[in-house]
Amino acid sequence: MNDSTPLLGFTVGITASRRAEEFATLLTRRGASVVHAPAIRIIPLADDTELERVTREIVADPPKIVVATTGIGFRGWVEAADGWGLAEKLGEALSQARLLARGPKAKGAIRAADLKEEWSPAGESSAEVLDHLLAEGVEGVRIAVQLHGATTEWEPVADFCEVLRCAGADVIPVPVYRWVPPDDQSAMDKLIELAATRGLDAITFTSAPAVASMLDRARETGMLDPLIHALRQRVVVTCVGPVTAAPFVELEVPTTMPSRFRLGALARHLADELPRRASRIRAAGHDLGIRGGCVVVDGEVKQLAPASMSLLRALGARPGRVVSREQLLAVLPGGGDDTHAVETAVARLRSSLGAAKVVQTVVKRGYRLAVDPVDCGDEE
Repeated sequence: MNDSTPLLGFTVGITASRRAEEFATLLTRRGASVVHAPAIRIIPLADDTELERVTREIVADPPKIVVATTGIGFRGWVEAADGWGLAEKLGEALSQARLLARGPKAKGAIRAADLKEEWSPAGESSAEVLDHLLAEGVEGVRIAVQLHGATTEWEPVADFCEVLRCAGADVIPVPVYRWVPPDDQSAMDKLIELAATRGLDAITFTSAPAVASMLDRARETGMLDPLIHALRQRVVVTCVGPVTAAPFVELEVPTTMPSRFRLGALARHLADELPRRASRIRAAGHDLGIRGGCVVVDGEVKQLAPASMSLLRALGARPGRVVSREQLLAVLPGGGDDTHAVETAVARLRSSLGAAKVVQTVVKRGYRLAVDPVDCGDEE
């Protein structure tokens, strides 16, 4: 492992549907293994009858305020309106409104449509936009809010609209780039299983709809509780920004994010964050880094069989301390009650590591990683 490949040995899940290949390249260049499972499928805007209905409503009765939350959504809305022969009328309606842009991409899309935003928050968050509106008062004000996708319980913009309604606003949700789950969810099912079974070191999200879609799928397949447990305990959840992270905040799942809400910044943030959080064990003169799907021994990635990986995780959870044969048997795939299976699995683990002395036999007690006692404290 070196400074150019800080993610060597780490396995990162990508849920993005757009620019996923570009993001994967940024991670693999830094040494990561990538598992891609697109969480959402975008419905072409020109085919979205609900968006056309809302657009005609806005043309007929323009709102006083329009909140643009994403650049791609606002641009797509204008393009779809052009396809319906409504572009000029929509432009006239929007020009009469006060336009608020959540971030620079939304601002750029507004200007590309020959319109001008009135205000945009410094922190690029929906919460700042909401505070701004509530501070000036919205009682009786007609407000159009561009949504991120389908409205679900995990969708933060849905809460945004509800707060405005409670404050007395007449809210028009604008469902640009409506999303639905992928037709084939097998890749997402695999990603959820990997996260729940320690096969991932990190999972990344670039939109709130992707978070909502994954959580919905986990619940449908009975995997929501183990998934949430894994995300709270060991899988690093990395989001592009606070809007994307909002559903996890509600679930008390810790998240991390870059200071700038961009793909490049997200990749650099992961390259800094994962090595910092990873445990490093010095055993029998070797440096070990136990990852989600492999182990790094003296800077070299070693791919282990599931049984060997399970044993190493159990030993690594208590570095230098004895783990009994019975405890190790319990973590072996298939289990059973023959402790001789542990001896066979340990032999294979030693062979796979290429460093036999890393795993030490403690006669009549079990096994341990051969960690210097100074590093691990008194043995229990």
